Amino acid sequence: MSLNYIILRNLKKNIKNYYLYVFALIFSVALYFSFVTLQFDPAMDEVGASIKGGAAIGASSVLLIAIVAIFLLYANTIFIKRRSKEIGLFQLIGLTKGKIFTLLSAENLILYFGSMFIGIGAGFVMSRLVLMILFKILAIQNLAKLRFSPEALVRTILVFAAVYVLIMIMNYTFIKAQSILSLFKATSTTQQRIRKMPLWEIVMGLLGIACIGGGYYISSQLFGGKYTDMTELMIAMIVILALVIIGTYLFYKGSVSFIFNMIRKSKKGYLSINEVLSLSSIMFRMKSNALLLTIITTVSALAIGLLSLSYISYYSVETSARESSPHDFGFIRQEAEAKFLQALDKEKIGYEVLEIPSIAVYLNVGDIIERYNFKEDALTNITTTVISDSSLKGMDLRPGEVLMTGYNNTLKSMVTFKDSGEIGFITKDSTITQQLTGLSDKSVLPYYYGAGLMGVAVVDDTVFKELVKHKDLKAQKKTSDSDLYYGINLTDQSQAKQAYEIYLDQKPEFPSFSQYEFELNQRTSMGLIMFIVGFLGLTFLITSGCILYFKQMDEGEEEKDGYTILRKLGFTQGDLLRGIQFKQLFNFGIPLVVGLCHSYFAVKSGWFLFGTEMLTPMFVVMAVYTVLYSIFGLLSVLYYKRVIRESL
Repeated sequence: MSLNYIILRNLKKNIKNYYLYVFALIFSVALYFSFVTLQFDPAMDEVGASIKGGAAIGASSVLLIAIVAIFLLYANTIFIKRRSKEIGLFQLIGLTKGKIFTLLSAENLILYFGSMFIGIGAGFVMSRLVLMILFKILAIQNLAKLRFSPEALVRTILVFAAVYVLIMIMNYTFIKAQSILSLFKATSTTQQRIRKMPLWEIVMGLLGIACIGGGYYISSQLFGGKYTDMTELMIAMIVILALVIIGTYLFYKGSVSFIFNMIRKSKKGYLSINEVLSLSSIMFRMKSNALLLTIITTVSALAIGLLSLSYISYYSVETSARESSPHDFGFIRQEAEAKFLQALDKEKIGYEVLEIPSIAVYLNVGDIIERYNFKEDALTNITTTVISDSSLKGMDLRPGEVLMTGYNNTLKSMVTFKDSGEIGFITKDSTITQQLTGLSDKSVLPYYYGAGLMGVAVVDDTVFKELVKHKDLKAQKKTSDSDLYYGINLTDQSQAKQAYEIYLDQKPEFPSFSQYEFELNQRTSMGLIMFIVGFLGLTFLITSGCILYFKQMDEGEEEKDGYTILRKLGFTQGDLLRGIQFKQLFNFGIPLVVGLCHSYFAVKSGWFLFGTEMLTPMFVVMAVYTVLYSIFGLLSVLYYKRVIRESL
C-alpha cells in the first residue's frame, strides 16, 4: 500500500467531516479576496471622496484574516486531536513521525489549496456583488463592474499560504510531542466530567451571575448623571468590561451547571430521556469549554453591538440631518445667501426664505434642572440662543412664556429638565424671568446655534425685543458673530441634488449649512462602517458557528456508544433525537442569548450618541444574527441524527 493511496483514501474517508470546514474556508477566502479587490478597485474613489474608503477596506481585511487565521488554527487543533488514534495506528504499523507528517501535510495541501482556489474564483465573482451592496448602502449612483485584480490574487495567496505554514508547524509540533500511548488517550481527556458539584463551584456560579448583573447595572447608570468626569467615565467603562467578561467566564464555568443541577435536584433524580441527553450532558461539558464560549460570546456581543450602533446611525441619517440643519440650506452671511439665491433663480429652482433674528443670553436655570451629567460648576455662565416666536410659523407665545427647542436624545442624556419652572435671562442691566411652558425635540436653528446644554429658547416677540435692547455683548460672542440667520427651504425636493451642486460650486465660507450635505456625509461614513462591521461579523458568525459545530461532532462521536446502549434498551431514534434537539437548543442558545443580552445593555447605555431610534435597528440586527446562528444548530442536529442512525 503506497503513501499516495493512503492519502487519497483518508481524504475520501474524512471529507464528510470536513465539508463545513471547507465551506468556511472557501467563504473566508472569497470574502478576503473580494475585500482586497475592493481596495484596489478604481470605483472606490467614489467612496474615498469623503473618507479613505480604500484604507478602511484594507484595515478590515487585516481584521478579517486575523479572525480566519484563529478559526483555521483552532479547527485544525480539533481535527488533529480527532485523528490522534489514526496517527497512533500509523505509528504501530511502522510509519515514522516524519512520514505521518508528510501524509497529513499532503492531505491538508490538497484540501486547503483546493478550497483556496475555489474561494478565489468565488471571490472574483462575488466582488461585483459586494461592490453593488456597498454602492447601494452609500446611495452611490455608479455602475459596479467586474474587475480582476492581480494584486488581490497575489496578496490572497501569500496570506493564506502563511496560515497554511502555521497549521503545518502546529501539526508537526503535535506529532513530535505525542507518544503512541498519549495519542490513544488524546480524545478521552478533552472533556471534564464531575459527579458531584463542589461548594466552590456553586459560589463561582453565583458570583458569575452577580458580576454580569453588576456590569449591566453600571452600564445603565453610565450616562445617568452618576459619572460627571471623563476619568470616572473611562474607569466605569473598564469596570463594566471586566465584570461582564469575568462574569461570562464564571457563568459558563459554574452558573450553568449550578442552575441545571438545581433543576435536576427539583426532580429528585427522576429525569426523562430528553433531560438526560440535554441537561445532564451540558452540566459537565459546558464548563470545560468555558474559555472558548466566553470568547465567542464576548466577540459576538461586540459584533452585534457595533453593527447595531452603526445601523442606528445609518437608520437615523435623515432625522440627524434635520437636527443638524433644519432647513435645506442655511447662511449667516447675507452676501453668501444672496449669491446662492441668485444662482437658484438662474436655474429656476423654487425656494422659500426664512429670516430668523437671534441673540445669545446668559441663563439662570437652577430652578428647572432636575438632573445633570456634568460637574456643578458647569451650571454657571450657561448661554443659550433665543429667538422670537414671530420667526416661526404657527408659534404664538404669551409674554412670560418660554419654549425650549432642540431637546434631543443626546441632550436628554446630559440634562433632565422639569416640566415647568422659572428661567432667568440675564441681560447687562437685569434678569428677565420667564416660565418654562414646554420642551420640544424639534430643531429650529442649525447645530451652530445650539449653545451649550440648553438648545434654543423661543420667547414672545416683545420679550425678544427687550432682550435685544439690553443684550450682553460678551454672551453674544459665545455663539455667533451675526444676529440674523437665513434659512432656505426648496419648494421641490427633487431639485435638492441640483441645488447642492450649486452650493458646492460656490464653496461658501463657514458658517453655512446644507441638510443634504449632512445626510450625505453621515450616510457615507456610517454606511461604510456598517458594511465593514457587517461582513466581519458575518465572518465571525460563520467561523464561531463552525467551531461550535465541530465541538458537537466531537461530543457526538464520544457519546455514540451511549446511544447504542439506549437503542438496545428500546428507545427509538425519535426519542433520542428529541433529547438532542433540546441539547442543541441549550448548546447554541445559551451563548446566543448571553451575547444578545450583553449587546443590548451595551447599545442601550449610549445609543442616543449615534442616532434617534434604538429598538427597530437593534432588533433587526439581532433577528438576522439569530437566524444565521440557528443554522449551525440545525446542522448539528442533522449530524447527531446520522450518529444515532449509525449507532445500531
